[in-house]
Amino acid sequence: MESKARFKSIIVEIIGYLYILLFVYAAVSKLLDFENFQLQLGQSPLLSAFAVGVAWLVPGTELLIALLLMIPKFRSLGLLGAFILMTMFSVYIFIILHYSSFVPCSCGGILEKMTWNVHLVFNSVFVLLAALAIVWQAKKNRKKASISPVLTIPLSAVSGTFAIIVLFLFSENIMQYKNLFIRRYP
Repeated sequence: MESKARFKSIIVEIIGYLYILLFVYAAVSKLLDFENFQLQLGQSPLLSAFAVGVAWLVPGTELLIALLLMIPKFRSLGLLGAFILMTMFSVYIFIILHYSSFVPCSCGGILEKMTWNVHLVFNSVFVLLAALAIVWQAKKNRKKASISPVLTIPLSAVSGTFAIIVLFLFSENIMQYKNLFIRRYP
């Protein structure tokens, strides 16, 4: 029984390190090529009206989550943040692929080489890894947990999905009806 708990603990740590690597790489890539990243967000059918704010918010959030994952005391919070952010990224890609009038260019860095469908699968795998880590971390910290992962995971997924849908609807409304020379370049 002890070896099984140790195995799960190691897997949770590995998942945390994978997320740290992913988020630090992604954030640094965005910040190093910030103008291009901001331009790509401006071309997004979902986020064009909010490109400036989102351009700062995304890498900042990625770095904050990576920091939380590095500190054992805050690892559970970091895993939850990673789950929500990757859910939001996945929903964003799903909406782009299935409901958008056009598909903008992809992210920068290594991930730029992926198609949108492959990127969706990649993100979905990371969402599942975070969910697994949240469940195993909660079982390890049973006494400290105030909310069960059975509630936390679906509520987090729904809230992340809701946030992206609201951004999409507001962005479309702003671009179509309140457009003060904000332009989208397909």
